[in-house]
Amino acid sequence: MDGDALYSIGELARRTGLTVKAIRFYSDRGIVPPTGRSPAGYRRYGIEAVARLDLVRTLRDLGLDLTTIRKVLDRESSLPDVAAAHAEALAVQIRTLRLRRAVLTAVARRGSTPEEMELMHKLAKLSEDERRRLIGDFLDAVFGGLDGDAGFVGIMRSMTPELPDNPEAEQVEAWVELAELSQDPNFRASMRRMAEQHAADRARRADTVVRPDAAAVVRDRVGPALAAGIDPASPEADPVVGAITARYAHISGRPDDVDLRRRLLMLLETANDPRRERYLQLLSIINGWTAPDSLAPALDWFIPALRARIPA
Repeated sequence: MDGDALYSIGELARRTGLTVKAIRFYSDRGIVPPTGRSPAGYRRYGIEAVARLDLVRTLRDLGLDLTTIRKVLDRESSLPDVAAAHAEALAVQIRTLRLRRAVLTAVARRGSTPEEMELMHKLAKLSEDERRRLIGDFLDAVFGGLDGDAGFVGIMRSMTPELPDNPEAEQVEAWVELAELSQDPNFRASMRRMAEQHAADRARRADTVVRPDAAAVVRDRVGPALAAGIDPASPEADPVVGAITARYAHISGRPDDVDLRRRLLMLLETANDPRRERYLQLLSIINGWTAPDSLAPALDWFIPALRARIPA
């Protein structure tokens, strides 16, 4: 049958692969109206019904409701417009499912309490503006009043997470953990002390040259001693400690004396907070950056080495 031939529901079912019940359902709702009737009163359909049913099945498989499908078939809505709207709706659903999966995965891994799970769920559902406000509040607590220096503007920017529109589950998990960490009052206080110490060092210098912080100086100079297995308390560590304290004295604009070494020790103990390193690790996951090298091995070697050379 083709051309002007008319099909019974049974013949239409065989051509489309749909059940007679399904075709009758679509016909009753005007989605695939009959072209005419047989002498006995049975519905008959033209060749265009095959094309309409194929499109209906495709759109239903994609999740469109019957009202929207009928508007597309009746040309009340264009297919591209409907497809774009539905794609956006699906994108929202996918993001929601990813957030839920990330929260549930984190709960399972961490053995969270119901209260912790509720908090994680709330953090995961924050809008982009809400996320920015939350992190902005954290960065203001750490750097507020110190950001007149362009150096701090750059530091704040480098510590800002940017969750993508379509994040991976790992990025959502990292965001939730970072958001929780940013609300820790003790972590905020620790980061604030570091920022204030760094600001004080910069304020003592007349120039505006951007210089490495104390932790970076230690990282860059302790490597050979670590590789050689030098004991931090041994005399072989003296030149390493001396070179680092001299470099820090130059950076901070202070004399290399006992007071400077005590100050440096306090700063490095603050910098060696594992929460700080974890924040930077999480930040790299969220922003898709290369994971930062750990400062812990260098600081774990240098801190006792420096402490051993400061008079009680």
